[in-house]
Amino acid sequence: MSGSMRYFCYGLFFSFTTVLFWGLIPIALKVSGGFADPVTLTWLRFSVSGLIVLVWQWAHGRLHEFLHLSRMDWVKLLLTGVFLIINYTCFAWGLNYLRPEVAQLGMQVAPLFLALGGMIFLKEKIASLQWVCFAILIFGLVIFFHPVVSGDYHGDLSVLFSGLIIMLVAALSWSAYALVQKSLYQKLNSSNILLGIYLFALIAMVPATHPSQLMSMTTSDVWVAIFCCLNTVIAYGSFAQALCYWETVQVSAVITLTPVASYLLTELCVFLGWWSDIITPSHADFLSLSGMAIVILAAIGIQVVSVLGIRHRKRSRVQTAA
Repeated sequence: MSGSMRYFCYGLFFSFTTVLFWGLIPIALKVSGGFADPVTLTWLRFSVSGLIVLVWQWAHGRLHEFLHLSRMDWVKLLLTGVFLIINYTCFAWGLNYLRPEVAQLGMQVAPLFLALGGMIFLKEKIASLQWVCFAILIFGLVIFFHPVVSGDYHGDLSVLFSGLIIMLVAALSWSAYALVQKSLYQKLNSSNILLGIYLFALIAMVPATHPSQLMSMTTSDVWVAIFCCLNTVIAYGSFAQALCYWETVQVSAVITLTPVASYLLTELCVFLGWWSDIITPSHADFLSLSGMAIVILAAIGIQVVSVLGIRHRKRSRVQTAA
């Protein structure tokens, strides 16, 4: 297997691992709503993840990388933590104004922000065909969530507008986190970047948390909390690795499939009868399923265009050198 194909396979694996675990986390958070508020659970996820990654990095002798960081590098690392905390907090806050499916739809602008940021700040190119695929992808998402965008929301429009603004901030902060994180790859590996974020969040989020809530958890609650914590390590670790092997435009295309994965996993829970008092069917119609298919095809199209573009650039460099 050639080096470029190996990099493509690694990027594909880590990207889809991210999609799987980000697709699972809304289900886990839905179940966890009965024993902890979102901020406290987020703090727990960051704290446990930080301890796990700290032990892992120490055991593998990788903590020395922090000794070589400049002052600007430390600033960037703190910024990644701030942006990710803002993302988590705003997403949880936005759910006070929006239904979960509306909030999830609002967050899907984040991959587009990430691709645009990669183009503006990292000088990555987005081909015209990729723009077309992105447009088709967004169109597919709108169709997939057509019950939401067609006026199914019956609450106060001012409340809805406030929630969407909050979700926009969440999406922007997530994109900023991803871009700043990528700028640190020359100094830190992905695990150390996440370690810095987790430990920063462990301290910074304490004033807004209520740890006493965690003391009254049942055995099943503990298992759900453990999954949420491990989900953080696996999902964000996979996302960070994906950015090492793929351009941001490629990664952003695949992770746009997260709402589709979440839908499929939720329907699987319904089919198996898990948490039937909490997880309910979406009753997706043919139009929604058609939108899901459009999203998948558009994401595949972006991958194909990206791979062809990379091969064309390499071929051009070889011809120029000759």
